[in-house]
Amino acid sequence: TKGDLAVLKSQLDLFERGYLVLLPQTEHAPFDIVAYKEQQFWRIQVKYRNMKENGTMYVKFQQCYSTKNGVQMKDVDKSQIDFYCVYCPETDLCYYFDPKFFNKSVTIRLKETKNKQTKGVYLAEKFLEIPERI
Repeated sequence: TKGDLAVLKSQLDLFERGYLVLLPQTEHAPFDIVAYKEQQFWRIQVKYRNMKENGTMYVKFQQCYSTKNGVQMKDVDKSQIDFYCVYCPETDLCYYFDPKFFNKSVTIRLKETKNKQTKGVYLAEKFLEIPERI
C-alpha cells in the first residue's frame, strides 16, 4: 500500500504541475507512470521512502519482484526511465531526479547535517522540480 500511496501522490503532484498522467496497463513495465506535457512523454519510476533518523532518504536503483522461485532483485535499466519520483510521507512531498546522474543509489538529505556540511551532500530542496531533459 505504500507504493500505491506514492503513485497517487506523484499523480496529484504532476497533475498540479500541468502534466497529463498516463498509467501503463501492466506491472511489468520498467516505469510506473508516464507524464505528458508540451508534446513530450516522460517515463517515471515512483518510490515511497521514509526519512531515516539522520534526516536522509536512501534510494537504491533496483527493482524487486516475485516469481515462482521467490523474490528477485535486479538493477534498474536507467535507459528505460526518464526520472524518479520519490514520495516521502514525513515531508508529504515528491522529489524528482534523473537516475543517470548517480551510480547504484542516491541519498537525499531532508535535514541539514549536524556539522553543516554541504560538499557532496544532495539537499532535498534541489529535487523539488522536474529534471530538465538533456
